[in-house]
Amino acid sequence: MTPLHVNTPLLRAAPGLFDHPEVWLKMDALQPSGSFKLRGVGRLVQQSAVDGARAIVCASGGNAGFAATHAAVSVGLPVTVVLPMTSSIAVAERLAARGAEVLRHGAVWDEAHEFAVQLAAERGAAYVHPFDHPLLWAGHATLIDEVVEAGVEFDAVITAVGGGGLFCGIVEGLRRHGLDQVPVIAVETHGAASLQASLSAGELVSLSAITSIATSLGSRRVAARAFELARSHPTHAVQVSDDQATAACVRFADAHRVLVEPACGAALAAVDLHARGFKRVLVEVCGGMGVSLELLRSWAEPATMKS
Repeated sequence: MTPLHVNTPLLRAAPGLFDHPEVWLKMDALQPSGSFKLRGVGRLVQQSAVDGARAIVCASGGNAGFAATHAAVSVGLPVTVVLPMTSSIAVAERLAARGAEVLRHGAVWDEAHEFAVQLAAERGAAYVHPFDHPLLWAGHATLIDEVVEAGVEFDAVITAVGGGGLFCGIVEGLRRHGLDQVPVIAVETHGAASLQASLSAGELVSLSAITSIATSLGSRRVAARAFELARSHPTHAVQVSDDQATAACVRFADAHRVLVEPACGAALAAVDLHARGFKRVLVEVCGGMGVSLELLRSWAEPATMKS
């Protein structure tokens, strides 16, 4: 199968964006669906079509829904995206404009997921999980393939963590290139730190609620595989505040003229906050469709006041 995702640019961070001396940016914000999700979700939708699926259902905070919609339309299948109420009206409208049937259900993603699984069963459709499936992880691992093929060396990878699918893919990619010793700095926002909560507890736990503005990170429980890998692979689970994440989005837009969500801003914020001990870091600029100029302007004023 020809992949639906593209080999995105690998850029040296603009001068002045970070205090860190050398930062490389894997620009998955430039994927056709607006985020890294197309790498894995595209592969899963394509395989579903090969397996005879007649329709696709996906529960998503937004970005997996855009990826599922892009992929389903590409292979000629109808697609339904179930959004939790935390997702904005703007995201719902954009998904509908791209050809998805959009339903709203549940206060958080976990509740939307339960509803979507039942809906897929009732309709005889294929359910595309946004972060917990081996094909997803294999798809996300391709970003490491591309960096290695470009010949750029790095001694740490920084990524945001929501449900953990991207984290799983990054670790898979590192391992298949013999980079088992390269640590991953796994970044969550306060109020959405389900991975760190599980690591602290020594077992998988669910957050009682998601209180972060970074709704793309809003899974109350990470995938079991992500928890296992975080304990077996060198992993630094860290947190940043919503203010730090949104301020990083503003600085990134100024420096690179690309808009990203606070979930992605969390990874960008972690460069200077949590990566000082590394010489050359790779940041997965995961992107996100839940951002606009209006939102960026609303973040810019408080970010400027606090700088």
